[in-house]
Amino acid sequence: MAASGLSIGVDTGGTFTDLVLYDRGTARRTVYKLPTTPDDPARGILDGVAALLKEAERAPDAVDLLVHGTTLATNAILQRNYAKTGMLTTTGFRDVLEIGRQRRPSFYNLDVSKPVPPATRDCIFEIDGRLDETGAEIVPLDEDAVRQAAETLKRSDIAAVAICFMHAYANPDHEARAKEIVGEIWPDGYICTSVEVLREFREFERFASTAVNASLLPVIDRYLERLQAELKGAGVGASPLVMQSNGGAVSVATVRKAPINTFFSGPAGGVIAAAKLGLEASSPNLISFDMGGTSTDVSLIREGMASKRNLLEMAGFPVRVAALDIHTIGAGGGSIAWVDPGGLLKVGPQSAGADPGPALYGRGGTEATVTDANVLLGRLSGASLIGGAMTVFPEKSLAAVTELGERAGLDPVATAAGILEIVSVNMMGAVRVVSIECGEDPRHYALAAFGGAGPLHAADVAREIGIGHVIVPPRPGLLSAIGLLDADRRGDFSITRLVTATADNIPVLRDGMDVLAERGDAWRDGEGLDAASLIAEWRADIRYLGQAFEISMPLESDGVDDEALSKLVDEFHRRHESLNGYTMPDRSVEIVTLRLGLSAIRPTDEAEAQAAAATPVEMAIETYRKVWFPVSGFVKTPIYNRTRLGPGHRFAGPAVVEQTDSTTIVPPDALVEIDALGNLHVELGAQT
Repeated sequence: MAASGLSIGVDTGGTFTDLVLYDRGTARRTVYKLPTTPDDPARGILDGVAALLKEAERAPDAVDLLVHGTTLATNAILQRNYAKTGMLTTTGFRDVLEIGRQRRPSFYNLDVSKPVPPATRDCIFEIDGRLDETGAEIVPLDEDAVRQAAETLKRSDIAAVAICFMHAYANPDHEARAKEIVGEIWPDGYICTSVEVLREFREFERFASTAVNASLLPVIDRYLERLQAELKGAGVGASPLVMQSNGGAVSVATVRKAPINTFFSGPAGGVIAAAKLGLEASSPNLISFDMGGTSTDVSLIREGMASKRNLLEMAGFPVRVAALDIHTIGAGGGSIAWVDPGGLLKVGPQSAGADPGPALYGRGGTEATVTDANVLLGRLSGASLIGGAMTVFPEKSLAAVTELGERAGLDPVATAAGILEIVSVNMMGAVRVVSIECGEDPRHYALAAFGGAGPLHAADVAREIGIGHVIVPPRPGLLSAIGLLDADRRGDFSITRLVTATADNIPVLRDGMDVLAERGDAWRDGEGLDAASLIAEWRADIRYLGQAFEISMPLESDGVDDEALSKLVDEFHRRHESLNGYTMPDRSVEIVTLRLGLSAIRPTDEAEAQAAAATPVEMAIETYRKVWFPVSGFVKTPIYNRTRLGPGHRFAGPAVVEQTDSTTIVPPDALVEIDALGNLHVELGAQT
């Protein structure tokens, strides 16, 4: 990679598309923000890249790294805009997706509708052929039935096919042969097998994950194909990389086969950037708080490392993928406020999105949103957004909030204050999920606030849950795009090997590790990476025999022998006692799933200390306006220009700090200090 090249990070959100260009030769950073184009996300990206390069006065062919974070897969699933999907499965298991699990999403709600799977029952074909749990063939695959099903699917309006056979995780031969046959009959069809998506046991999760992946194949493939072609046509030198949920970037070719790995594509960039921010600001224990226009994403970062998990739930279906542990709720600047049949005020999860957007935007939106409430209360500028690039209409915000208040029996100010209180409580609940519910005390963490709306609400959320320290980076509204440029290349692979942890099963475990190593080699070759640049992380999911849930434990990378297996079991007993308060040393220990993570670490530049502020902090005050705070009501408040604040500046609340990409609210009892890297440190309750 040329030292003087350009890197671009593109984060396409539900409301805005954020772009960051980094010139590695001069260490200069150029940023650009524009409304997302939901009808054609690629158009917004291309327009943004062109504007970004023009502002930086650089040619497109100088770009040798472009990393893209996208919400396209998430939106497609949540809005049911995915492709109609067919499925081939083992005879007798046509209803796995319909039956699902006995768990209820809301225990006392008897009216919860079951989610409709991407592959409905009328599109699922049963095929004779059966393997046992070890992978041994009991009944041969009925290839004629596969051909007949493929012909029927091709003639229908089906756009993608998922192939899910019982116990395929133990032996992929039947699925591989079925895919080969379907491909012969339907050469241009979108086809995937469960072994390619999730080579693990638990049939419902495996079937659901494969069906979801298949339903996204046409959507993501066409989008990325067009984006890649148009970037090339515009002269951009780099083929784009796409961020995955696991916090690693991969090639477009890899994502086009496994779009299921991109559900947290955009938010993952923010978590990576927040982890780096915490280390640089000497606050390695953080809760990242990313509030955008449509949703809020929170994640716990301990000692500079983001938490991870292997199971997501998307539109009611379990999706097993390696992912950063990000909890998302429908609370953003565009979240719509409404009144329920009982007359109570509610907020979200529906969002006005980018089009029409909040009433403030003047694009046809008439319903009151969180953004409109902030404008009415003086917390958000009613003059313009994005540094004056976006004209706004505060009178439309007033009209929308007033109309809502009439339905709720409240005056406009009380309505707007209620909207903010409700959304703060909702977001506090999200912070609680990743901290208290995971055994972590949020009072021992700082809150890293970013996203276009994060700094607007961070102080209120922090106060609700007992956090006393809020950190706002220099470019909060663009932090997710900045984080994309720090992403490593990463691939995660898994395989079920359901055996007791005894010496006689060592050959089975070694075989599983060999299979994972082969998959890792194939991924490395496909990504064009050098083996010497990769770091391998081996893990095993372990449980006591009879348990339903596992604990993930580190595994020796140089293979499994008697000594390593004994050490693994001893560590599992200790870990189990630490997590659950007890151990069962006489109970057999079972190894369930083997995992391999491969990372190519991307070198990142250290943030450079800025020069100390040369002017008094009062010089950063642009104007004053009345701003509403929960503890005081409306108060005449100084409005600081972020570009005039520098290291060493200190000031007390109440205050509002405005910048192009975000606005920070400082409550009356808080103190603010700007550190050497330009971060705002807000200490709540610091004034006596």
